[in-house]
Amino acid sequence: MRMDREKTDGPMISAIGRAGFKVDDGYYTALSISPERADGWTPPAFETLGEADVAALLALDPPPEFLLLGTGSALRQPPLVFKRAVEARGFGIEAMDSRAAARAWAVLRGEGRWIVAALYPLEG
Repeated sequence: MRMDREKTDGPMISAIGRAGFKVDDGYYTALSISPERADGWTPPAFETLGEADVAALLALDPPPEFLLLGTGSALRQPPLVFKRAVEARGFGIEAMDSRAAARAWAVLRGEGRWIVAALYPLEG
């Protein structure tokens, strides 16, 4: 699925497919993205996701408004321990399947929102 690029600064997700997420000239199977940069991400097994796995995203200055968590091909709720740890640092989490999270990234960044995202790979 191709996505129209909104006019904004920073990396934008322009396509989503079985190969992963296309950002500028690169493809990422799993993605860690902020308004400043996009990086490949090696996420842990979903059930073991911890605050340390997204610490670099949450350390952004100024702090992000919230974390978009793409949970793979289907929506899954993040582990409660992860959710509590991130919320204790003052950040909200919006969990959705990774395709929806990539689309939300494009819309929210197009609006100039200062957010971060961690997107699990799409299966199948």
